[in-house]
Amino acid sequence: MDLIVNSLYSNRDVFLRELVSNASDALDKIRLMAVQDAKEYETGTDLEIRIKADKEAKTIVIEDTGVGLTREELVNTLGTIAKSGTAKFMEAMKEKHDANLIGQFGVGFYSAFLVADRVTVQTKSNKDDKQWQWESAAGAHSYTIREDAAGDIKRGTRITLHLKPDAMEFADANKLQSLIKQYSEFISFPIKLWVSSSTPEQVVDEEATAKAQEEADKKAAEEGKEAEKVAPVMKTEWKEAQEWRVQNDNKPLWVRSPKDVSKDEYDAFFKTTFREFVEPLGVAHFNVEGTIEFSSMLFVPGMAPFDQDRQMGKSRNIRLYVKRVFISDEFVEDLMPRYLTQQGLPNYEFDEDLMPRYLSFIKGVVDSADLPLNVSREILQENRVVRLIRRQLVKRSLDMLQEIADREDKKDYEAFWESFGRYVKLGCIEDADNRKALAPLLRFASSACKAEEGLTSLADYVARKKEGQAQIYYLAADSRAACEASPYVEALTSKGYEVLYLTEPIDEVAAQNLQEFEGMQLTDVSREDLQLDDSEEDKKALEVATAELKQLTDYMAKVLGDKVEKVSVTNRLTDSPAVVVASKFGWSANMERIMRAQAMGDARAAEYMRGRRIMEVNPQHPIIQSLKAKVELESREAKEQVQLLFEAALLAGGFMIESPRDFAARIYSMMEGASSAGSSSGSGSSSSSASSGAAPTVDPEVL
Repeated sequence: MDLIVNSLYSNRDVFLRELVSNASDALDKIRLMAVQDAKEYETGTDLEIRIKADKEAKTIVIEDTGVGLTREELVNTLGTIAKSGTAKFMEAMKEKHDANLIGQFGVGFYSAFLVADRVTVQTKSNKDDKQWQWESAAGAHSYTIREDAAGDIKRGTRITLHLKPDAMEFADANKLQSLIKQYSEFISFPIKLWVSSSTPEQVVDEEATAKAQEEADKKAAEEGKEAEKVAPVMKTEWKEAQEWRVQNDNKPLWVRSPKDVSKDEYDAFFKTTFREFVEPLGVAHFNVEGTIEFSSMLFVPGMAPFDQDRQMGKSRNIRLYVKRVFISDEFVEDLMPRYLTQQGLPNYEFDEDLMPRYLSFIKGVVDSADLPLNVSREILQENRVVRLIRRQLVKRSLDMLQEIADREDKKDYEAFWESFGRYVKLGCIEDADNRKALAPLLRFASSACKAEEGLTSLADYVARKKEGQAQIYYLAADSRAACEASPYVEALTSKGYEVLYLTEPIDEVAAQNLQEFEGMQLTDVSREDLQLDDSEEDKKALEVATAELKQLTDYMAKVLGDKVEKVSVTNRLTDSPAVVVASKFGWSANMERIMRAQAMGDARAAEYMRGRRIMEVNPQHPIIQSLKAKVELESREAKEQVQLLFEAALLAGGFMIESPRDFAARIYSMMEGASSAGSSSGSGSSSSSASSGAAPTVDPEVL
């Protein structure tokens, strides 16, 4: 018995769930039998479960008014481990009715030995005139059955648990109350717990009244008056009382038809069940029938939890019920895709089957009789039913999010995106099957919208695109300001193209996985071969400029060596003289920055994944024209200026420079040269002015 109990159950709190479930089954049986024969109710019509803890006696008593057991049934069920009375009853009723009973393995009763070193069962069945008592101890190899002389049970079963010394915490009514609320809150029969309550009562404070009377008499004597009787002084005393109190008043809303449930009821259920204080942004309530049957209610919270970063690691937002009996909330990836939970998920019992992590922020309940649990009801076993339930939950969740996005009042979706936008982006990375449904939910900053105007959707981008535009342009950086000041967007914005600004670390990876939206490719403007839908004249002008600057670009490629793959002429720049772009494959400047910041980053992998760099120059810029002339004259300054121009372009594009010291040295050298030239010029001008007596000439400032 010890082997069975301790190997099946990892949490001894579940003993109450198992025993209450058995009691519920017994009540279900008598109710079903009474439908066929009303005489079954002659021994009582009250169907209820009563639980009482006694700290002094160190016991817990669980009693039901269910079907009860005969002596033969005691031997067959409790005398044989894994012999299920429920399973046998269901076999008998299979062709007649669905009894909808839970315990089919016959081991739930033995969970009592998780907390008890001795268990006594008293039971009375309508099929037997005698009341019987079964008793056994933990670790024992035998049990005893005898006629119970008490004979105080009309019908039903009473289980007395004699608690182990280390299980005395369960003798507290508050502890039992919390377990009932957690596991058995929605059992269809009333669960009554014996509780103590204190009620205030106003009584006369004799001592205070006597003192007040004494002071009144003394004052009357001093004034020569006749003393009057003072009003009694009252005090509050708390009167202790014990009573049976129902613990499962809440009704399971999910078993009702959605059209019969009001918004106030949804809100109250959400706040009570999930300890929330803000109304949900959306609700999805549905019942699935067919090859599988289950009921579910899903909620989008009105605000993100304070520990949101930790929540992605372990979500307890979906509560799993099997026929209204709570089983677990420790699953993440089984019913929802991973992109709505965060990274590095531990492997919990239900993680692999029910909830993908990108939907882990969604809260709700799932109640199904078809879920394939193991014997202890702690492990969800993978099968076709689980996959079907998962698919339904994901679909309903995404439909619910789209409904919020489509509302006229955009504040609801703005609140959702601010709290849970990262989850949707994670879904684009991890859930390839649902990317098409997730794409319309994405929101990004845009060059077409001011910061105060908020974010834009991909659908709005497509609606605003230029005629003939075939790509959706985006730039990833660490802030909107960095995107707006980036040389990568100069020509695009000047020509009227809209650019999406991706400012969160996850954005770039999400865009790369999404790849396209409504037939338009998502294009990173920080990479080579940027297509701008140029006219034939623009293309011809670029070819001419490339030919004119060939000597310069070859020289620059020679000076820079293996720092760049090549140097080319571009038309993507308007104000900047040059820019460094990443190749089509490998990390962009933004991704390189992010990966460098990883605490556990692999330097070798970073070197391998770093994209090849290409330097592009602006043929119209004065600096490039000046550098072209110096190269043609074989000036000694050209080499240093090429190095300086390359490093400046790296910084402007968001790359890291390999040697900040060398870069600083070049800047200082340039400043010294400018200073020396200025001093020489100033000295010569002064001498000339002094000799001629004329006023000094002031050179115009070049901007």
